[in-house]
Amino acid sequence: MRRVRFGVIAMKPSMKPSPSRVPTRLAAAPPPQGPSLLACFLAIVADWEPVFPQSRTYLRAVRQALGTLICLGRHTLTRIIWANGGEQQNWRPEYFLFSRSQWNPAQLFTPLIQRALGWCRGRYIGVAIDDTRLHKTGPRIQQAFLQRDPLSPKFYVNLMFGLRFLQASLLVPLFRQAKVGTRALPIAFEEVSVIKRPRRKLPKRKACKGKARPGKRAAKRTKPLSELEQEWKQYRAAQRLHNLSTRFVDLMHRLRATFDACGAAKKTLLLAVDGSFCNRTVFAAVVKGVELIARARKDLKLCFRADDGSRRIYGVEKFTPEQVKLDDSRPWKTTKVFYGGKRRKVEYKEVSGVLWQGGARQRLLRLLVIRPTRYRKQKGGRWYYRQPAYLLTTVVRGTVPQLLQIYFDRWQIEVNHREEKDTLGVGQAQLRHIISVPKQPAFAVACYSALLLASLQAFGAERGKAYAALPKWRRRAARPSALDLIALLRKEMTENPEMVAHLGLNPTNRRLTEAAAA
Repeated sequence: MRRVRFGVIAMKPSMKPSPSRVPTRLAAAPPPQGPSLLACFLAIVADWEPVFPQSRTYLRAVRQALGTLICLGRHTLTRIIWANGGEQQNWRPEYFLFSRSQWNPAQLFTPLIQRALGWCRGRYIGVAIDDTRLHKTGPRIQQAFLQRDPLSPKFYVNLMFGLRFLQASLLVPLFRQAKVGTRALPIAFEEVSVIKRPRRKLPKRKACKGKARPGKRAAKRTKPLSELEQEWKQYRAAQRLHNLSTRFVDLMHRLRATFDACGAAKKTLLLAVDGSFCNRTVFAAVVKGVELIARARKDLKLCFRADDGSRRIYGVEKFTPEQVKLDDSRPWKTTKVFYGGKRRKVEYKEVSGVLWQGGARQRLLRLLVIRPTRYRKQKGGRWYYRQPAYLLTTVVRGTVPQLLQIYFDRWQIEVNHREEKDTLGVGQAQLRHIISVPKQPAFAVACYSALLLASLQAFGAERGKAYAALPKWRRRAARPSALDLIALLRKEMTENPEMVAHLGLNPTNRRLTEAAAA
């Protein structure tokens, strides 16, 4: 006889449940039917095996890659180890993966470029490059330094202690296949540190006993000053050679060599950058097969080439981009770019054959002035206007719609920065070894890029039925976010543990929840 207590049906101890109701897990769960995000991710990271010196190091890296993606809470190495089931094992090999194992994190992005080139059709391959900062608190991290906080309020500069990285993201034009925006895949993530400043004052020396002659005392004073001046001279020389712009030029050469090795030697790389890279160092560096499009200041001094027969190179008359915007004799042209889920009208002015004497020297440029776009906050309300944009590009004969589309897609690298820091917790690992500090964030970004590429290979550009149902306030989302991909990856790993059994993983929802308390 059954007893009902508080709405729950209870059985007597003498009663035995039927064999059909006993939960068993003797048989493994069937593999997922159709495309699988986990299977595509494992196929992509299988190309990483030649990067690592040993097979066991490669397996440890794949385990950490999965743990980095499915970990809950702060993404420290201890939580990643616990999420993978290694909380009762020796944790030192997991840290030695970045400090002692000799492998180059830049080589992790080469297989991703090879697989992503099939999605980039056309003459130009868009690449967005920008710098980002990671907060740190450890005073013993050698690469960390005090720098300007990019989230500081206007006219109030705050300082932050952390690291600086230079990131490059491949702009995959998904709007050609579906009504979704461009997806940015990170293909480089390099640490850019600064040169330490020398000491301003020499340490005080102990007073010598007895009286010294005036000549010897003067000689002792001039010698330390010359040493200090020599230190500052070397510091200024090193500062000119090792800064953000010079590292950008080095990255530009490496990207061109990598794309040539991947089979894209006949295509042109178009690098979209912001105003911090619109300077003499970047525009004076000419790399075959690489073009630039950068945002410029409105008061930049530009000119045309001098008349034929003149000994001058630069024209006498100077003009600024703002003057071009206000010049009524130059008509506004109209084109359309895909932005914000649909094609939108953009008005612009074009000036070809421009010279920038203080920056690009004799390199011909083209100026593009984008008209401010008006919008309304509510129907029937007043019109608001966005800020105009002034672009300088080294592409003199290319079509303007392609250039504007790539520059409008540059915003996707900002989406990468937000997802890397907020969703994946890049920079939260507590490391201070001089080798581990730059390697672990680059490894986490490579895992994030492999996950984005696996979603394209498994389900295409649009959001399919494999993802979880969207809430009411997000029903119009046509493209899966990083959180959607991570949630689907957790689901596939817990429902199909045999796919990761060769890695020594047995993920469960309970284990992931317990690991969040590490």
